[in-house]
Amino acid sequence: MPGKVKDSGKKAAQQLNGTQKLPRQLYETELYRLQGELVKMQEWVRAEGARIVAIFEGRDAAGKGGAIKRVTEFLNPRVARIVALPAPTERERTEWYFQRYIDHLPAAGEIALFDRSWYNRAGVEHVMGFCTKEEYSRFLHQCPLFERLLVEDGILLRKYWFSVSDEEQQRRFRSRLDDPLRRWKLSPMDLESITHWEDYSRAKDEMFVHTDIPEAPWHVVESEDKRHARINMIAHLLSTIPYHQVREPSLKLPPRPPARGYVRPARDMQAYVPDHAAELMAGDGKNGADKG
Repeated sequence: MPGKVKDSGKKAAQQLNGTQKLPRQLYETELYRLQGELVKMQEWVRAEGARIVAIFEGRDAAGKGGAIKRVTEFLNPRVARIVALPAPTERERTEWYFQRYIDHLPAAGEIALFDRSWYNRAGVEHVMGFCTKEEYSRFLHQCPLFERLLVEDGILLRKYWFSVSDEEQQRRFRSRLDDPLRRWKLSPMDLESITHWEDYSRAKDEMFVHTDIPEAPWHVVESEDKRHARINMIAHLLSTIPYHQVREPSLKLPPRPPARGYVRPARDMQAYVPDHAAELMAGDGKNGADKG
């Protein structure tokens, strides 16, 4: 079965290369439909006490964050949690490597979306020399064992690698440099990854050799076009989870009770935020009058 999944994924990736960008209206229509299915899946997770872990890995600017944002847009944040851990503390560096990630695994009825995960050790830590060769080798040995334990315990583990070309990564980096709202996404480490492109490629290939196991296979998402990537990733995730429509409780608004003499305090007794929206409207009206 894993072999068939890989073959079909490879064919789909080959068909995607050279295709036009997914039209916005078609993208938004299908995305909204898939997000409706994600809500159904969430309710199934809650009702069944299921546990889902989805790992999002890939190069910097490969589209991981955008995909996670679309997955969680309409989900309950108490059910679907995004796990994006900072660099380990001095104490965490002395723990068993997987220890700090275990704290963020889901309980019954929860979904954990890892925006980067324990695979940091096989990628940036290995390439940039933040771990020793012994720690790296130990990770490649222990990771399949660790993930088999998760799956054996009933966790639905899904691993996604977002694949992007060096040209597209460069273009996205440049666009972030010129965008004050997204410049925070760039760090010196991100820019340094440009000079280590082949090193990261070799590290990814080695990681797949050791961790692409039948119990928890890797699924590659071609992310040259972000719209394609988001639709394909969400559709695949839904296709691998055995969810079904859960009957929702019947809800009815109760009648509003009659007034019982409550008097609202005077407005000047409370601190209201300034009406910035009214100022915008007044300014817009003045500009319109000037144009006339």
